[in-house]
Amino acid sequence: MARYENIHEYEAVLKGDGLAIGVVMSRFNQDIGEGLLSACTSELKRLGVAEASIRIATVPGALELPLALQGMAGSGHFDALIALGAVIRGETYHFEIVSNDSCRALMDVQIKSGIPIANGILTCEDDDQALARMQQKGADCAQVAVEMANLLRALGEQW
Repeated sequence: MARYENIHEYEAVLKGDGLAIGVVMSRFNQDIGEGLLSACTSELKRLGVAEASIRIATVPGALELPLALQGMAGSGHFDALIALGAVIRGETYHFEIVSNDSCRALMDVQIKSGIPIANGILTCEDDDQALARMQQKGADCAQVAVEMANLLRALGEQW
């Protein structure tokens, strides 16, 4: 429902019917990645995305996610993409590099391609934090992907 008279407001649409979604999961911290993936795909299906319209690829780590997503974005086959993985703080500066650079690169791919990317890369202090967050984050990413795909469709149809 629009909140302003004479102003069109786009509503959040969480209907996945007819959408094609690409998911790329990092195999580093694989148990967490698998938990994210399970929650994500379950939510995509609950939202109406057909199983046949979900494509999953895996990569070694978080820094490889953007390149695989760029390949998916360039294929022209996907309405939205999802990045899944976990970066757990260690004793070195490597955590900051991987966290910051993977996020920046996801944004670059998203902006350059015009394909929305839901960022499901957990950045946590320890395994317990990641395990506690993986189910909710996976489901959240599915919702973000579907909502953004529908928003971009609506924007394109209106103009």
